Amino acid sequence: MSDDHYQWQLLNGNQWLKIDNDHVIETHYCQPGAKGISINTSLGVVFIDFDELKTDNPALRVQRLSFVPQGQEEDIGWYFRDDSLWCEYGSQSSNMSSSSITSKDIETQFTQNPQGVIQFSVGSTGYSLDFSTMTQTNVATGLRRNMRRRPKFTSSPASISYASSLPLASQSQLHNPSFKWEFMGDEGQWTEYQAHICSLDSAAIEKQYQLNPQGQILFNITNFSYKLDFARMCQINNNIGTRRSVRRSPDYGPQKNNSSGTNVRWQFQDIDGIWKDYSKSYRQCSVSSPDIELQYQLNQSGIMTFAASRFRYELNFSAMTQRNLSTNTTRSVRRLLQ
Repeated sequence: MSDDHYQWQLLNGNQWLKIDNDHVIETHYCQPGAKGISINTSLGVVFIDFDELKTDNPALRVQRLSFVPQGQEEDIGWYFRDDSLWCEYGSQSSNMSSSSITSKDIETQFTQNPQGVIQFSVGSTGYSLDFSTMTQTNVATGLRRNMRRRPKFTSSPASISYASSLPLASQSQLHNPSFKWEFMGDEGQWTEYQAHICSLDSAAIEKQYQLNPQGQILFNITNFSYKLDFARMCQINNNIGTRRSVRRSPDYGPQKNNSSGTNVRWQFQDIDGIWKDYSKSYRQCSVSSPDIELQYQLNQSGIMTFAASRFRYELNFSAMTQRNLSTNTTRSVRRLLQ
């Protein structure tokens, strides 16, 4: 039995088997913005949907077991998706003041009735949380937001050994493994933290992250002071309060293997209802399926931008949608394993 308080397993036939190096899955699972993760199995690449705790392979089932010492409780976080970020209840979000309810309060209610509905308020505004649909509803306006329930990462830094084996990466790919830290820039492009611009670079940020994956660190860019929140994966300007999304992605350097996406097709549902492949030969699209798959593997809850014809688009991996940045038209997107 692992020293960790969790274990991820796949059902192979009639037997539940532990997934090797499941700390990688756990690290992703504890990030509220992560929709899921792809892993290698004997049956090929399998995608685990964190919301449904299901795989995209009908022959395989997945489960997460929790081993909490007697008298203790697992530390659970409850999050809602505001206009741009996943925010924990009881904390200050980008467009709401601190709520009257915390993760611990919600978890207590959820434990008592996993299909129930509870009420709370933020200032004078009332909200309801529906556990059966995992949605938050503004009682006055009817606006709905998605919710997620995720454990908080509590394993000791010594138990995190990314160099051992990562999903979708062979040992040869992991020669001198490192991680790249980026923030979402003004033009919708991911920008790496670099020492000549910022008081911290990717290596320095990664070192602090390994010490406390749920912590916060402070840094400076020109005349501004910022806070990087690992739990929410966001950067906050301490002077004006502006927030930006942050992502952490494996950086394999020149030995990186881009072949993982060659057997995956990315499609969007066109206006005629027909699913069409992303292809550079279609409407002068700037990306193809392998290009999208590469970005998806780097951050499966991220956002990427591309161009087609005279328009620019945003592809949201969490929502699986494509949005025209000029007209705001949104279309469904899907990922097919060949």
